Amino acid sequence: MLEIIVLPLLTMVTCKETRAAIIALYKNGFTGKDIVATKIAPKSTIYRFIKNFKERGSILVKKASGRPRKSSKRQDRLLKRIQLRDRSATSAELAQEWQQAGVSASARTVRPRLLEDGLVSRRAAKKPLLSKKNIRDRLIFCRKYSEWTAEDWGKVIFSDEAPFRLFGASGRRLVRRRKGERYHQSCVMPTVKHPDTIHVWGCFSSKGVGSLTILPKNTAMNKEWHQNTLQQQLLPTTPQQFGEEQCIFQHDGALCHKAKVITKWLGDQNVEILGPWPGNSPDLNPIENLWSILKRRVDKQKPTNSDKLQEVIMKEWVAISQDLAQKLIESMPSRIAEVLKKKGQHCKY
Repeated sequence: MLEIIVLPLLTMVTCKETRAAIIALYKNGFTGKDIVATKIAPKSTIYRFIKNFKERGSILVKKASGRPRKSSKRQDRLLKRIQLRDRSATSAELAQEWQQAGVSASARTVRPRLLEDGLVSRRAAKKPLLSKKNIRDRLIFCRKYSEWTAEDWGKVIFSDEAPFRLFGASGRRLVRRRKGERYHQSCVMPTVKHPDTIHVWGCFSSKGVGSLTILPKNTAMNKEWHQNTLQQQLLPTTPQQFGEEQCIFQHDGALCHKAKVITKWLGDQNVEILGPWPGNSPDLNPIENLWSILKRRVDKQKPTNSDKLQEVIMKEWVAISQDLAQKLIESMPSRIAEVLKKKGQHCKY
């Protein structure tokens, strides 16, 4: 009889179900020794469940009282308002302000209260400062192109300039190390006082990456260089990628891009311009993501001098796949929609 009852119970996995099974056997007249023989649970657990049942007459576990809560719901809401007023305030600063409101609590109490409201401490995202004009221009741009599909954006060729530096072009780097290895050669990111910097101009579309040109050392991109770059790099790229099909050219609002001589030259070449492009809007430009990917790939090669850096940049640029380029271009409708949803503020890209 015992085997027939117990075998199905052996498959039970939760503590609650095991407790119920043990008490059911006990109620049916089985002794603690009989139940232990089934190996449904450790001996100490079985006798503890039976003892608790005898004392309380129930299989429910009495809820532990725990440490009394130091703050009321009203005081918790006050803490939340204080934090939302100043997102950068530390737990210690919040505890001090909370104490001034009559709550005897420490920073150790503050942290779990904020976690209950989903307020988690994270590194602040770095984004360009948006003025009212920037926000207005972003909304105008996004409304203008809100109906464009991924296919429409596939006719646009995006362009931009970017700097590449020796020894950690992409900035902060994470490493995995053991205790005592903080300064091990493989775990440090080397720095130099005046790292060589290489400026490049590139363009890409859904067809893949286009031309990439490296500016001479100590040369800034001015209107003369920009016109020369467009002449030698953009004009040959567009027929290679689009054939006789008309494409649209994007560049941001940098001073050398907006120069009258550049605007006139583009008009003379019958180049259609996307925009006007809103200022401080790298999150709307997929080439910014392409630069980040390229910099990470270049960093992994660990170039040690300017010549090697240039060589690696060119090599990794041509290695970028069309699938990646197309994926970035296809994100444009989502970027536009998110900026509109956030009323001109930054989006996640």
